[in-house]
Amino acid sequence: MTNVQIIGAGIHPFGRTDGRSGRDQGVFAVRQALADAGLDWTDIECAYGGSEGAGNADIMVNELGLTGLPFINVSNGCATGGSALSSARNAVASGQCDVALAVGFDKHPRGAFNAKPGDWGLPEWYGETGMMLTTQFFAMKIQRYMQLHGISRRTLGMVAEKAFRNGTLCEHAWRRSPVDLDTILNAPMVNDPLTKYMFCSPAEGAVALIIASEKKARELGADGVKIASIAVRTRPPGSFEVFAPAISVERGGKPTELASKAAYEAAGIGPEDIDVAQLQDTESGAEIMHMAENGFCKDGEQEQWLAQGRTELNGQLPVNTDGGCLACGEPIGASGLRQVYENTVQLRGRGGARQVPSSPKTAYSHVYGAPGLSAVAILER
Repeated sequence: MTNVQIIGAGIHPFGRTDGRSGRDQGVFAVRQALADAGLDWTDIECAYGGSEGAGNADIMVNELGLTGLPFINVSNGCATGGSALSSARNAVASGQCDVALAVGFDKHPRGAFNAKPGDWGLPEWYGETGMMLTTQFFAMKIQRYMQLHGISRRTLGMVAEKAFRNGTLCEHAWRRSPVDLDTILNAPMVNDPLTKYMFCSPAEGAVALIIASEKKARELGADGVKIASIAVRTRPPGSFEVFAPAISVERGGKPTELASKAAYEAAGIGPEDIDVAQLQDTESGAEIMHMAENGFCKDGEQEQWLAQGRTELNGQLPVNTDGGCLACGEPIGASGLRQVYENTVQLRGRGGARQVPSSPKTAYSHVYGAPGLSAVAILER
């Protein structure tokens, strides 16, 4: 298996773009990535991509060009983009091709995601209790975590305040206005303890990444970023995850912990070696829990971390430097790739006003989704 690099990165701004389909946004991102890499569409040897609700990715060849390349549609919920990246990376690492594309896009309607119990192997009564509404599940999960580990509502608010503050510095973010802590804490309650500013929203957007072998990157003189490792894991016995119909008396592991451990081992580094991180922040509580699940701190230490500013842009471990899902929204097919895009920008030193200081060398991205699936990618410069 050869080393691989990201040599091109493109993004369509997240949020709402009337008159432009999700697939059109994907085409926009691909063309931007090609320009970044200095390549033409004819140089791409294979492609992987997908969306949750905006159509098949392979249809983009109608706009990009009918070159006959293999284009595989990927569908894996919130891990769709990450799975596309993993597939493209494996294709290059195995020698199947020298240059590959990973792309994800989506265009969701306004309102909460409308998941159906039967699609997730659940009986209808589960939906009738309201548990298919993920805002309720996440609220119950963070309530329990707060009680067990002494996390305050103020800390939940500080996560959101940081996200919107970082979003003001990011050209691809949807929410680009700051929101002060008091406004966040006193906003209408969606599901206790989470107010409306503590949740991300379904959105639109697209990301494309071009992957190349190390040899090809050198030939092209590319400004490449190495993919040190990628790991995808599903839930183990006893874990309590999205759409779980019950919580086990004997608690087991967590998919994020499994994916995190595998990614660290494959990269040959530990959490103490990471310079910047993008963590799944579907809501404020998710970022807090995932700080511990990914090994950056112990359960309960987040209260002190946020109070001391350790996750700020100039902190010990900057987290969600572009505002994360809270500021960018979540187009499912693109969200995980957005994290990798942002880490690529940071490692290249192109973050502008949101650039992490001291020239970061390692970057970590983590995505989590139903029904208990986690993916981690580690990049190195």
